[in-house]
Amino acid sequence: MAQKILIVEDNVLISRSIESKLKEEMFEVKAVFDGDEAIKQFDMITYDAVLLDLMLPKVSGENVLKHIRSKGDVPVIIISTKDTDVEKAINLGLGADDYLAKPFSMLELIARVKAVLRRAHKVMDKEIKQKIEIGDLDVNLANFEVKKAGTMVDLTLKEFEILKLLLTHPEQTFSKQQMYRTVWGEEYYYNDNVINVHIRRLREKIEDDPSNPKIIMTMWGFGYKLGDYAKQGL
Repeated sequence: MAQKILIVEDNVLISRSIESKLKEEMFEVKAVFDGDEAIKQFDMITYDAVLLDLMLPKVSGENVLKHIRSKGDVPVIIISTKDTDVEKAINLGLGADDYLAKPFSMLELIARVKAVLRRAHKVMDKEIKQKIEIGDLDVNLANFEVKKAGTMVDLTLKEFEILKLLLTHPEQTFSKQQMYRTVWGEEYYYNDNVINVHIRRLREKIEDDPSNPKIIMTMWGFGYKLGDYAKQGL
């Protein structure tokens, strides 16, 4: 599956040039042109990296970055004309992974994108455990096995993928849109019933008390996240 890159740049010519080059490198790309749309788009889809301009209409790049960091550790590369050591320090301090001053070459941009993705994947591979114990629940991510109190739990592929998504992104809250696009790999048409039914059935199989879940927590009005109880097993 192609890695997804979000471009947040209000200069259409620059944005289109970046988009074209990234697509040549077989990335899946979405371009937005203001900070408000960037936040909405980021909350809808799980991206592998974000290219972020600082000088944006509606919502500043700095505030977009703060929002991204409040949701997780997606790699962010700042692209900006603010090319001073102070600005670099400030923006890296806010949580950016790299900084690229305009004007820049597309070859350098691609190299930076690939570098942050490699670093992110190394960290992810190191941090993700293949065997996870949560109370009497044993999850083996390598062979798709789930056991509860020693008894095999019969999960559907989608149920397992939902559980795996939450276990491998313990600090991230997933909207229903993000979860659907990631697990089903299709566009989300605001049919909450599909997600709700799968979550309910999954809870019935893995939770001690499905009506009072500790593993899969509902964030009302948004989506789902891994509960603190479950994080203890990671």
